[in-house]
Amino acid sequence: MPEIPDLEGYAAYFNKRLPGLTVRRVDAPIAWMVRAGREEFEERLEGHIFLPVRRRAKLLLFPFQCGDNLVVHAMLSGRYQYAEPSAKRPAMTAWVLGLDNDMELRYFDQRRMGRTYLVRDGEFAEKVPRWSEMGPDVLSPELTEDEFVRRLSPMRGMIKNIITNERCIAGIGNAYSDEVLWEARLHPFRKRTDISEEQIRELYRSIRRVMEWATPIVAELMEAKGLPAKMYRDHLRVHHKADGTCPRDGHRISAITSGGRETNFCRACQE
Repeated sequence: MPEIPDLEGYAAYFNKRLPGLTVRRVDAPIAWMVRAGREEFEERLEGHIFLPVRRRAKLLLFPFQCGDNLVVHAMLSGRYQYAEPSAKRPAMTAWVLGLDNDMELRYFDQRRMGRTYLVRDGEFAEKVPRWSEMGPDVLSPELTEDEFVRRLSPMRGMIKNIITNERCIAGIGNAYSDEVLWEARLHPFRKRTDISEEQIRELYRSIRRVMEWATPIVAELMEAKGLPAKMYRDHLRVHHKADGTCPRDGHRISAITSGGRETNFCRACQE
């Protein structure tokens, strides 16, 4: 699943290429993945000009000068392709925008789980599911350290579940929750009620450090190697590194799978 560093990487990649370009041709081969419907999708986007791409939580937003926005929730397997029209389209290509620089922006999704919404400015809460239910983006200036403590303090349950709950804070997924909790030296299955306020504050600072560290790495990889069919993850310290060694203390990294989600952590340094 694309997470904050991936989505910030996409935004940086597209913002070097898309702003100012005009959509000359629109196609929606898998129309039901475009919640506006094929005809409306094609009619509303043709002839319109891209503004800078931005991110909110796990959503990527493609705004246009006309006031419309493509809002994409890629879920687990949604990916993008920026290619010449002659390049082979990936299987399960849901939509294609032909641009006036003779390139195409494509979105494909092997599992067909993602969704694309066509939304006017000011209609996000009405048209995008759970938009208004999301907590603050973890990188928002509005989410101060004190506000983070305030939001987490009443929560119950395991800390990994809490920080991946978008109603509490929005934007952290499975991969980077492992990294954040390793950075904060917190066991992912530890109950929030057993965590001190100072540890919650350190968790907040760990989130910021991990995102500041990982985002430029991913952006540089996308620029150098292209948009990935599989998210860049080799730089991560513990996620999907089961049976490897912890880079902090050399102990073996553990893996526990529950509900189809793998959690990786170091039993020695995460308490």
